[in-house]
Amino acid sequence: MNWDIVEGKWNEYRGKVQQQWGKLTDDDLDRAKGRRTELAGLVQQRYGLERDEAERQVDEWIARH
Repeated sequence: MNWDIVEGKWNEYRGKVQQQWGKLTDDDLDRAKGRRTELAGLVQQRYGLERDEAERQVDEWIARH
């Protein structure tokens, strides 16, 4: 799937994102607004991951959806 689709349908994907990364708050998801780099940064921050690992997880998530 193309990330542009996720960004365009962010409200539909918010729940799936929160299922994957339960530590993300509603405020975090509002801040991300479907932007891949913002989401990866929030995953990195909430889970204490390296940037590369957070981006890898986001890429794997999008590949499954």
